[in-house]
Amino acid sequence: MSASIRLPAHLEIASLIRLAESNGGMATVLSKGERDAGTILVVTMYRGENARLFERMPQLDGSRSFIVTKIEDIENKEEFSEYIARRAQQDPDIWVLEVDIDNPERFIALLPR
Repeated sequence: MSASIRLPAHLEIASLIRLAESNGGMATVLSKGERDAGTILVVTMYRGENARLFERMPQLDGSRSFIVTKIEDIENKEEFSEYIARRAQQDPDIWVLEVDIDNPERFIALLPR
């Protein structure tokens, strides 16, 4: 039986910030969670528009891919922010990282599984 070794959340956040910056983007921590085992949510956008929320979800093959769980409604942008705020209230261990980058889908594809 092999144990899955998980990078502490604060180190993973730091690496995601560096990855965004090295790909011409900008990343900001919106909410700090539990230092070692906090859940990580990633909000992507390009030039402040078309926000999408990605959460890491277990897959059938055992990997943990980032999957879109919420898309910003252009007509009601507040609802997207309220959703993230509710998630943070429900789980105080949660980290929320906002990444503004050209081609957010490509950035998400670079993330470890």
